[in-house]
Amino acid sequence: MEDQIFQNYHKINSLLIDDKENDARQELIKLLDYHNSNDIEYTPLLNHLIRETGLFPYMDFKTSSWEERFVYDAFKVDVGEKTPLTLHREQSFLLKKLLQGSNIAVSAPTSFGKSFVIDAFIRLRKPNNVLIIVPTIALTDETRRRLYKKFANEYKIITTSDVEPANKNIFVFPQERAMNYLNVMESFDILIVDEFYKASSKFDKERSPSLIRAMIKLGSKSKQKYYLAPNISSLDNNPFTEDMEFIKLDFNTVFLEKHELYGQISGNKDKSEILLQVLSDNPGKTLIYAGTYANIDSLTNLFLDRYEPTSNELLESFSDWLSKNYDINWSLTKLISRGIGVHNGRLHRSLSQIQVKLFEENKGIEKLISTSSIIEGVNTSAENVVIWINRKGSARLDDFTYKNIMGRGGRMFKHFVGKIFILDEPPKEEQTQLDLPFPEEILGDIDEVKYESYLTKDQVAKIQYHNEEMSKLLGVQVYEELKSEAAFQSSNSDLIKKIAIDLSENPDSWNGLGYLNRFIPQNWDRLLYRIIRLQPGNWDTSYTTFVEFIKIVAFNWRKSIPQLLDELEEYDVGIDDFFKLERNITFKFSALLQDLNILQKRILKNKNYDISRFITLCSQAFLPRVVFQLEEYGLPRMISKKMHHSKVINFYDPELTIHQAIRKFNDLGLERTIGSTRDLDEFDYYILDYFFEGIQTFNDQ
Repeated sequence: MEDQIFQNYHKINSLLIDDKENDARQELIKLLDYHNSNDIEYTPLLNHLIRETGLFPYMDFKTSSWEERFVYDAFKVDVGEKTPLTLHREQSFLLKKLLQGSNIAVSAPTSFGKSFVIDAFIRLRKPNNVLIIVPTIALTDETRRRLYKKFANEYKIITTSDVEPANKNIFVFPQERAMNYLNVMESFDILIVDEFYKASSKFDKERSPSLIRAMIKLGSKSKQKYYLAPNISSLDNNPFTEDMEFIKLDFNTVFLEKHELYGQISGNKDKSEILLQVLSDNPGKTLIYAGTYANIDSLTNLFLDRYEPTSNELLESFSDWLSKNYDINWSLTKLISRGIGVHNGRLHRSLSQIQVKLFEENKGIEKLISTSSIIEGVNTSAENVVIWINRKGSARLDDFTYKNIMGRGGRMFKHFVGKIFILDEPPKEEQTQLDLPFPEEILGDIDEVKYESYLTKDQVAKIQYHNEEMSKLLGVQVYEELKSEAAFQSSNSDLIKKIAIDLSENPDSWNGLGYLNRFIPQNWDRLLYRIIRLQPGNWDTSYTTFVEFIKIVAFNWRKSIPQLLDELEEYDVGIDDFFKLERNITFKFSALLQDLNILQKRILKNKNYDISRFITLCSQAFLPRVVFQLEEYGLPRMISKKMHHSKVINFYDPELTIHQAIRKFNDLGLERTIGSTRDLDEFDYYILDYFFEGIQTFNDQ
């Protein structure tokens, strides 16, 4: 054994001499895994090799020479935790760049540890206003939880779009919410865009225009910019990153061990059997990338058929909780009892967060089936990653996304080696240049003079024509005001113009719009149909089903989800459709309503309509505002309802804000909150413990 270890030392050293540092680092990580698995003490020579490859956090202080100890201490920084942490060499390089005031766009592997750099920058530079744009609500809460522990005593950490800023703020938003603070804040000290590759329509066709729009508008108000993404080889010439230095870092902190099994598969039966064998032979936390909702269903049926429920009290309790609060026949309730979870972008935020929490528990969920939400929505990782299919929805995976999925294997200090099991032929390996052209949808919202050098003649002509049309419809002064305020929720200029034309040409068809503010859902039909037809094909179901769903879900706070599902049964809306359609109401539908309201108040001004109240109800899924916001903090509506009935918090209070509610929870504490709330279930206690963990600082613990 000692001879083999020495041979590995020699191999790593030879690679370093040959200037093949990345290869040397990969071999070193495998050797560290061997030491860790066999409980072998690090030698001074091993610590020296760790230092040479820049992996300073991995050094063992006890067995290091004084030179290595000096380096270990020299790279320690305050990242807001109880004790300083040692950064690896490339983290320290980026931090130095940021502290010098540089604008940088960085490509770094998933396992790089980018959050430490952000946290160290905030602690050392102490900026007044930090804006972090993340791709999803789930990542918003994960980022908030991390930052809250470290900085809540110094900063107001804001994740919702109706909060009054303080003197020092950290804003964490998806791009759509971030735009609400464009005219609230005079400037930001730094704009951080996580996963900025999503500004390319190649990677996010639906939401890339809104991210580009946010980068333009908010970037112009930011003193410094820091954009992050994995697996990018180069950036095209574009106005969104023209003042930024692009840095590509190929610095992995884990080793990915690939097992290409797709060549052994001759049919679906073979594939299923190979998957089951992989899971049997490789115990431990496993992410299974399913690619599509249909594949999640197929794998669910496979696992329910082959696995029996486990004797795990925590998971049995969660399964019972899901049965009672959602649907007794839901497949997830049965999967959970077998140690298997499901992660996708449709679930209630709190459900996704609870499952990720259980996945990270030693005695929690062992396998997590996922769509691409696992690479877009959370920063979790696992010892094993299974790629069931080389697809994302109906499209084949590109090499960029494929590498991003594989990057979920392994984790610093936990799994030196991530095992990747590939059950479908991978895409062809390629370099990824990130192209960021102006999306056609936002042309009507940009200054054609400022960006003329990046626009085609056709695009300039389209902008000018759009501006002329909108000025005729609204008046020059009103239109210029709306543009300067970035008032519209939609990034689609053509949709805005379509609504304006409809209001101008068919004013009488909008008679009675104000009735939506009256809580009489049976009277909403005509206007709801009128509104959703402005965006045909946008609602993931028929017009009739969506209208009926809105009217039924209007009673979201008064009725339980099982009761609502009973009423929705005649429209063939099950639990999975419930999540999807509720999400459409809170995002797509409420955004459309907001733009309609802005325009109709200018065009139909004699009618004196204002549907702000109805918009507010839709945007919060017809729940009390703070209840809806608390779900993003990991507290399900069912528990909030029990608190309300127990008079712990009055969620009907119109003055109540999310930050006031959090302060009240912290004043009460976990034990008093539990003691004051009636009818809590066994699993409610687990959820509340997790929720309180996310609203406490290090000083509270």
